[in-house]
Amino acid sequence: MMTNDVPYKTYLTESELPTAWYNLRADMKVKPAPLLNPATLQPVTAEELEHVFCSELVKQELDDTTPFIPIPDEVQKFYRMFRPSPLIRAYFLERALGTPARIYYKFEGNNTSGSHKLNSAVAQAYYAKAQGLKGVTTETGAGQWGTALSMACAFFGLDCQVFMVKCSYEQKPFRREVMRTYGADVTPSPSMKTKVGRAINEAHPGTTGSLGCAISEAVEAAVSQDGYRYVLGSVLAQVLLHQSIIGLEARTAFGKLGVKPDTIIGCAGGGSNLGGLIAPFMGEKLRGEADYRIIAVEPASCPSLTRGRYAYDFCDTGKVCPLQKMYTLGHDFIPSANHAGGLRYHGMSATLSELYAQGMMEARAVEQTSVFRAAEQFARVEGILPAPESSHAIRVAIDEALRCKAEGKAETILFGLTGTGYFDMVAYQKFNDGEMNDYIPTDEELAASFAKLPQA
Repeated sequence: MMTNDVPYKTYLTESELPTAWYNLRADMKVKPAPLLNPATLQPVTAEELEHVFCSELVKQELDDTTPFIPIPDEVQKFYRMFRPSPLIRAYFLERALGTPARIYYKFEGNNTSGSHKLNSAVAQAYYAKAQGLKGVTTETGAGQWGTALSMACAFFGLDCQVFMVKCSYEQKPFRREVMRTYGADVTPSPSMKTKVGRAINEAHPGTTGSLGCAISEAVEAAVSQDGYRYVLGSVLAQVLLHQSIIGLEARTAFGKLGVKPDTIIGCAGGGSNLGGLIAPFMGEKLRGEADYRIIAVEPASCPSLTRGRYAYDFCDTGKVCPLQKMYTLGHDFIPSANHAGGLRYHGMSATLSELYAQGMMEARAVEQTSVFRAAEQFARVEGILPAPESSHAIRVAIDEALRCKAEGKAETILFGLTGTGYFDMVAYQKFNDGEMNDYIPTDEELAASFAKLPQA
């Protein structure tokens, strides 16, 4: 039951909002391995990256020593339109589960884009505008990143070209139309617009696409047009940096309550939400100031951490991007079209991969029907229809709360609710109609993908 000692929602005041992003890599004794130039297999230089990315973002990508990077005034002003986001005590979920655990979630869905992705989209659009660019290109999987970027580009007057994973383009037409409403050009990927798209279609006839495919097309589109650069919604260090605002706000809110979480749970695809949520808490753990149990939750149909290889791999299917050392299923891996829950990237953030390799966090893979059962339960008691991606974290948060119930432990659990699922109704329809199944790649399928890893 709700009590008077802890409010249902905790907000920060404007004066308490972060004015700098936290760079988690600065506190890592063993840094993530450097990006490699695919042609030379040598660490990529800033000059090489600036052909693809905005100059200021390249500096952020390569900086693993500066702990705090100031948030530009224009970005802070934009943030105030939808930040702070609330830290919510899930009293009704606790009551439904009958658990002594205290469950909190940081809700990032209170903005037009419907997700946490806007935190980085506005930053990247700002730097592109400041550099005097005409526009940017990008990929999007479930559509949350493309939606956020199209909104940010409209605000700053930039052209926005989005390559959307084909199965999502077909399954999520309303998110696609939000992008177009904000002025973005949206293309299903792989397409016939680019050289790499045509090659992927030839190699995989009828493919439903993957983030790796869409990244390849977006990069090609950026480097072939004057005044354009490529921006990415997850995976990269710069994106985790911008998303650290989630964790910074959460830690301040917990401080106001006089509470510390025992377990922190986030969904993990490329790593933007998880990395942002855990950043300041992981920093405390790395510095020996506190200890937290951190759980990354990924889909069993795309299990890069739990079944992937920790190796250098291409960040994209077309092999035009730098190589990154990460937990990967192989750049040629394409998730089954039956997978409807997002988190479709073949690899994982280099920062999170290194932390996982060091044993600083756990990983768990969950099947999508169980994820949607958790989403349904959460929606019925907490009143928010969660994004399928976020629902992976909800699944494990419920499992951990039930463990606390069985063990009689009153632990404090925090999970990230990345956004809402109101544009994901085709997936919910499949679940409600009993048409959703749990595809899990076989060892043989993964072995075939691993065999194509580069020798780096």
